[in-house]
Amino acid sequence: MNDAAIPLAGVIGSPISHSLSPRLHGFWLQKYGINGHYIPMELTRETFEKGLKSLPSLGFRGVNVTLPFKETVLALADVITDRAALIGAANTITFRKDGRIQADNTDGYGFIANVKQLAPSWQASIGPALVLGAGGASRAVISALLSEGVPEIWLANRTRNRADMLREHFGARIKVLDWTKISGELAGACTLINTTSLGMQGQQPLQIDLGRIKAGTLVTDIVYTPLQTDLLKAAAARGCVTVDGIGMLLHQAVPGFENWFRKKPKVDDALRAAVLAP
Repeated sequence: MNDAAIPLAGVIGSPISHSLSPRLHGFWLQKYGINGHYIPMELTRETFEKGLKSLPSLGFRGVNVTLPFKETVLALADVITDRAALIGAANTITFRKDGRIQADNTDGYGFIANVKQLAPSWQASIGPALVLGAGGASRAVISALLSEGVPEIWLANRTRNRADMLREHFGARIKVLDWTKISGELAGACTLINTTSLGMQGQQPLQIDLGRIKAGTLVTDIVYTPLQTDLLKAAAARGCVTVDGIGMLLHQAVPGFENWFRKKPKVDDALRAAVLAP
C-alpha cells in the first residue's frame, strides 16, 4: 500500500444510510487537515466478500463493519485480535501492508472510554455490574468490564437461555438473573448498563423500577436516540451518575481512525455537537 496515496476508509453495512460514522470521521478529517476520505458502502450478503477483498487495491486502508456483517467478517480475516475473538464479532477492519486483513472489535473500548471520560471517578472494581441484554453489544460490554476488573456481572435478558449462553462463554464471574427480578437486585449493583434496544425511539420502553438503586450508582445506556433515555432520566432523579450512549459510538471510532489516517483523534464536545447536529 502506498502511503503517498490519498488514504481511504469507510463503513460497510446494509442498510448504511442511517450511519453516523461518515459524519464522525469526516469531522476528524477536516479538523486535522487530512486529505483523506471516509465512504459509506452498502453491500449485500452476496457481494460482501468480493467487495471487502477488492478494497485494498482501490487504496482503502480499512473499514468499519456494521450489521449484518460483524460476525461474517471474522471468517474472511487473516488476523483476529483477542478481543474480537472473545466477543465473536468485529467492527474495525485494517488492511495491513503485508496484505493480510486484520479484524478487531473496538465496541468495548468505546464503552469503557466513554464511561471514563464522563464519569472519571468510576471504578469497575468497586462492585457488581448489572448488564441488561445478551446481544452483540452485551458481549462487547461484558468483555470490557471483565478486562477492567469488575468482580461480578449480573446478566439479565428477556430470553434467559441467551444469557445462559453468555455465562458459559465468559465464565464464573457471570451470574444470570431472571428478567422479572431485576428491580429487586438493584440495591447491590454498583453499575447498571442497558445494552438492549428497549427505550430507543420507536422501540418498546424499558420498564424497570429503580426504587432500590443506590444514589451514586453509575447508570449508562448504549441507546442514543433519544440521548437522554427514560432510564437515564429516572436514574438522575434518584441521585445516580449517568452516562449517555453517544460517546460509545464516538470512542469506538478512535482506534480505526488512528490506524487508517495515522492520527489519534480526540473525542470532545465539538465532535459530539457535530455528530448530534440535525
